[in-house]
Amino acid sequence: MSEPIAFSAATEAKIAELLGRYPRKQGALIPTLYLAQDEFGWLKPEVLQLVADRLELTLSAVLATAMFYTMLHKKPVGRFHVQICTNISCYLLGSDALMEIAQQALGIAPGESTPDGVFTLESVQCLCACDRAPTLQINKEDHFKVTPSELKALLETLKTEGVKLGPPVGWLAEQHHAHAAHA
Repeated sequence: MSEPIAFSAATEAKIAELLGRYPRKQGALIPTLYLAQDEFGWLKPEVLQLVADRLELTLSAVLATAMFYTMLHKKPVGRFHVQICTNISCYLLGSDALMEIAQQALGIAPGESTPDGVFTLESVQCLCACDRAPTLQINKEDHFKVTPSELKALLETLKTEGVKLGPPVGWLAEQHHAHAAHA
């Protein structure tokens, strides 16, 4: 059995500040889920329960919200979360080629993570930048009008940077060990 989890003091302070903005605690649910995701890396069942307990909501209400929003991670993601928009504007301007390049460079399909936990690749429906398509996002950084050569160079740089970051820690280490155990 794993140890009980708790929010850090910094996250608790942010949650308290959020709760002051809303007349009902449920109003703070999505921002609290984001804070939880930032702290724990993903919304594993224990984290969802922690949010439910903190906001005095049912687990089913928290889970329903978390399941609805694709930007809330219900499984671990890599250090570099590569999201490529495949909606119509991006598709017409080459996002299918970008996705193919990413799959080849990373050796994974959309929805998968590399065994070392460094990359997760996702196809997303819209990054709200149709006028700057094709668009992708890595972690929270947007990249606009991306060409195939730019994507190749970016992924190579991130591969190098991922190695420089050292071994996975925290939730990334848990994910890495889980992958290694199944290999």
